[in-house]
Amino acid sequence: MKFLKMMMAALLLSAAGTGFAATPNTSPVERGLPLVTVHKSPYCGCCEKWIEHMQAAGFEVEVVNTEDMTPVKQRVGIPPGKGSCHTAEVGGYFVEGHVPADDVKRMLAEKPAARGIAVPGMPIGSPGMESPDGRVQAYEVQLIDKDGLSSTYSTHAASE
Repeated sequence: MKFLKMMMAALLLSAAGTGFAATPNTSPVERGLPLVTVHKSPYCGCCEKWIEHMQAAGFEVEVVNTEDMTPVKQRVGIPPGKGSCHTAEVGGYFVEGHVPADDVKRMLAEKPAARGIAVPGMPIGSPGMESPDGRVQAYEVQLIDKDGLSSTYSTHAASE
């Protein structure tokens, strides 16, 4: 009965325009996060885990399953040797591979003059590549500039 009364009170407050229920239920767009479009193989499980990581960080994600990622990577400008299993597009940038959501948010806030950011390969312990034993391999997120040159954007340490 107490639960029912609380639900009714919340409904009434929300209907009255107080915004009581607005904060937890706001969409990612209302929180200022752009849509993330992820191009991936329909068979890749680690890509699905990375998508879940991005959604948990507040991003709305659209998935485009494709059998051939090469045209996508060429179109967005992934340099040779910087590829991974999935390619995302967000806010005019690419996000290649298992980049942590916090690095994506940082890039969107800083708006660097770049094509995007990448985690080449598939480092163990990066988002979507979690290890059952909790092991994390050291890796870096690379910023890819307009000329295709890379520099270190952030580093992520190995587990001890």
